[in-house]
Formats: sequence, C-alpha cells, structure tokens
Amino acid sequence: MHDPEKSDSGRVAAKPTNKAGRPAAEPVEPRPGTKGNADQQSTHRTQSRARVTQALDRVREAARQRKKGQFTTLLHHINADTLRTAFYALKRKAAPGVDGMTWHDYEADLEPRIEDLHGRVHRGAYRPQPSRRTYIPKAGGKQRPLAIAALEDKVVQGATVMALNAIYEGDFCGFSYGFRPGRGPHDALDALSTAIKIRKVNWILDADIQNFFGAVSQKGILEDGVVTVDDRGTGQGSVISPLLANIYLHYFRSLG
Repeated sequence: MHDPEKSDSGRVAAKPTNKAGRPAAEPVEPRPGTKGNADQQSTHRTQSRARVTQALDRVREAARQRKKGQFTTLLHHINADTLRTAFYALKRKAAPGVDGMTWHDYEADLEPRIEDLHGRVHRGAYRPQPSRRTYIPKAGGKQRPLAIAALEDKVVQGATVMALNAIYEGDFCGFSYGFRPGRGPHDALDALSTAIKIRKVNWILDADIQNFFGAVSQKGILEDGVVTVDDRGTGQGSVISPLLANIYLHYFRSLG
C-alpha cells in the first residue's frame, strides 16, 4: 500500500529581588531582536508540529482502513518537519553520545543542521554512529547497560518512531501499556484494579522477560574506546527501542 500522502520531498528591564543580603543586580535589557527570534522559532516549531500531525493522521487513517495493506512510501515523512519535531521532543539535558553533541549545541544552528541531516537521509548518505555504553545500578547490586546514541541518531530515530507509531498504534492490543503514547504503568495498574473488582480473579501472573532489550540488532556499541558489533539487542535507552520491542512482542504474542 502506498502512503496516502506523497510530497516532493518598547524596552523592558527586570530587577531581580535582593536575597540573603546580596547586592542587587543591575537592570538587564535584552539584546535587540532576542524576543523576536524566540517568537519566530516558536511559531516555526508550532507550524512544523501541526504539519507533521496532519500528515501522520492520514497515515493513521489509511492503516486503520486497510489492515492487511503494506506501506511502501514512508521515507518522505522523514522530512525537515518531522526531524525538527523529533529534535524538540528530546530531553534537553540528556547525556551526549559519542559525538559529544548536546541538545543546546545542536539547537544553536538548528535549521542548517536539520536541512543537512534531511539531505543525507534522502541521499542515502546518513550513517548512524556507534552508541556509547554506560551503566546504571539496579536493585541487588547488578548494573543495567544503556546505549546512548549520538544526537542526530536520536533525531532520526524519533522521526522514524512518529511515522511507525501512526501505523502500529492501531494494531496494538488494548491491554498493552508499556512505552506507548498516552499510556504508562499507572494506567495499567488502574485497569488491573478495575478488572479484579468487576470479575472473579483466582490468580495473577507476574512475569518478566530476562534481558529483553539486550537479547532481541545493534550495529555497534562503543565501550571503553572499543567498538563491538552484536547481532542481538536493540539498545536499551535508545529512542526507537521501545517501539521495536512492542512491534516484536505484538507479533510474538500472536504466535502463541
């Protein structure tokens, strides 16, 4: 199934209060044009998000109407608007990947960077960088490995997730709550609480898949300065891994 939408591709001064006996700060006047630039960026961002929403709504409707169809022309949705929207969805203070690029560094020259990234993606010249391995402590003394992707890789992954979510969200089961838009653990607990109140329940099964993200394919992990390649896993902590996990588990569940 082809994608339903195709495209070519006055002065203001503020005086801080004097706290703890410190000398009062001098009034500060914003640099000329600062507010105007911020307003322009905000408008641009809002317009991008609106265009992305409209385009993906059409994909979502097509997926709903044609359950057995296949999408073959989704790449044009990885455009400047979706890349920009994906960038602004990232955490501002997240640790950088192997590129050392922070969110604020990238935003400083956002538009030319987005334009360049978009061009590389559509020319087939974009290549993801190895993820940076780090560990966080778990209960019991164990450590959980995290894969921290380079910032541009996070942006591309985020744009891809938006396009794929438009297709798969309509297929996922209603009782699936993990890593889904507008859903979370508290929603799952609310549903469970409601269920056991309105129907007779004899037992509840609590199960976990051991090392799921590490065992489900990564092209490369950078750890202690050495890149290693693995044919398993989907980079726990990466932007796209939760969606890939849900897609895998959705079809895996249907086989049971």
